[in-house]
This record gives sequence, C-alpha cells and structure tokens, in this order.
Amino acid sequence: MEDPIGVLKIHVKRGVNLAVRDSKASDPYVVVKTNKQRLKTRFVKKDCNPEWDEELDLPIHDPDLPVKLKVYDHDTFTLDDKMGYAEIDVKPILEALDTTKVNHHPSGTVVNKIQPSRTNFLAEESCITWEQGKIVQDLCLRLRMVERGLVEIHVTWIDDPGAT
Repeated sequence: MEDPIGVLKIHVKRGVNLAVRDSKASDPYVVVKTNKQRLKTRFVKKDCNPEWDEELDLPIHDPDLPVKLKVYDHDTFTLDDKMGYAEIDVKPILEALDTTKVNHHPSGTVVNKIQPSRTNFLAEESCITWEQGKIVQDLCLRLRMVERGLVEIHVTWIDDPGAT
C-alpha cells in the first residue's frame, strides 16, 4: 500500500443518548475505519452516554473515501449489536488546509463552517479551525440506522504522517 497523504487524529469524546440494546442500557464502543484500516475504542459498561475520551490515529490514503464510524453494543456470548453509523468527509479538511497554506492565519481562525444537511451526518454546525499550525474540526455526528444517538469527536489533520 502506498504512503498515506496524512493522518486524521480522531479524538472520540463521547456518545449522547445512544440506543438501548441490552435490558436497561448498552455497552457501547466505536469502530473507525477507512479502506482496510480499522481502529476501535474500549467499550463502556451499561452507559448510553459514554465518555470514551480516546484518540485514534487513522492514516488517510484516499481523501475521496469517507471515514466510517460505527457504534456497537458489546455482548459477551452473542454477536455485538449495531447501534448506528456516521461518516466523516475528509475533503473539507483538506480544502481548508490548502487555504491555510496560501494565507497565514492567526491561531483560532475559523477557516470554514459546515452546516448540517441531508448529505452529511452533522447534528449541528461544525467549524474547521486553524489552531497552532494545524487544521482541527469539532463534529457532533447524528447516527443513522438507529432510533437515536449522537457521537462527539474532535479531529486534527496531521500533514506529516511521521509526526504522530
């Protein structure tokens, strides 16, 4: 496989109002994947509002492929239950990176704002920001194929994959 164009550092913060898959709660965890790479968080026992607070480094080879985020309920004796999915579009981050290479911005500058729409998974407006020489984005993602649930993440683009 060829070298990645960069690394998406994904800080999986928390889940909000996730679906119940066991008797009173769920044991949720998040799987993040693109292409043939797959990373996952630990599961949180009996909590529909879990605090994962975990960082996952996902090398990006093709910016046209979405980063898929799936939430599951951990089960010991049966297959894990699906609790919804969302996707992260990397292209707006790379477009913002191109803008910052041309124009120098002070730290904290909002480079782009993305509104929720039918074509993305955003639950609220998301800002792509220039922070201390890096492009970052906070996302609140609405899970699909499930009755309810949000996942909050923070992503940072690392241009040099060797710098993680």
